[in-house]
Amino acid sequence: RSMAFVTSKDGTRIGYSVIGAGPAIILVDGALCWRASGPAGPLAAELKDHFTVYTYDRRGRGESGDTKPYAIRREVEDLDALIDAAGGSVMVYAISSGAALALAAADTLGAGKITKMVLYEAPLILDSTRKPVDPDYGSKMDALIARGDNAGAVKHFMQNGVGLPGFAILMMQLMGVMKKLAPVGPTLAYDTALVTPFWKNRPLPSGVWPNATMPVLNIGGGKSDAWMQNAQLAISKALPNATHQTLPGQNHMVAAAAIAPLIKAFLSQPERMAA
Repeated sequence: RSMAFVTSKDGTRIGYSVIGAGPAIILVDGALCWRASGPAGPLAAELKDHFTVYTYDRRGRGESGDTKPYAIRREVEDLDALIDAAGGSVMVYAISSGAALALAAADTLGAGKITKMVLYEAPLILDSTRKPVDPDYGSKMDALIARGDNAGAVKHFMQNGVGLPGFAILMMQLMGVMKKLAPVGPTLAYDTALVTPFWKNRPLPSGVWPNATMPVLNIGGGKSDAWMQNAQLAISKALPNATHQTLPGQNHMVAAAAIAPLIKAFLSQPERMAA
């Protein structure tokens, strides 16, 4: 496993690691995760016999810098810089808010740069099966971060974004989880920017990602809440060239060993052209 840095368009240094051999795949993390803490490491280990696997720290996390002000475009540029380092054309696996980032990147960069994608549970709220999130969720997040209450930002995300019950929040506090995640708390503003435009309890606008024409496998967990499963169906239908799959027995914290076979099977298929 080699570790390196790439410089994004705005000068931000992005830390990344490479493992394995084969076609290049980049793994894109969700909220609060980075190379040293999250699912990318175990998944890279599952995929390394089939792919050259790139994992990276999204800006503001781990070894990566964080040039202000934040813009989704800048996170897309981070990914674009890594794609260039990986040879200019890659496949992508992305999870949770990372899947929202991957969709933005696919629509911006197109199928020449991202040839295929596997997405797992972008947390979009597209119907009435989840009660509306507080419309002030984003501004409350910004206020907590602005006053340096990073653990508070993590709690706000867990409680009001993820919707964990009070006892789960209490257990996480007792186990020191909020404290452990506090250093990356400020990056929750970035995930908020990626997903809250789609937290309106209404269907996706038509033609939302018109340039994401590459083959996409979009997966939901069979044990996930109805709103999450419904969102994956809606995303799959909205994309120009997507296949939908439900992974039985899995929720949002998908196991590397459960998802790896689906990634391998889909990404090793010969190219299907969009109809």
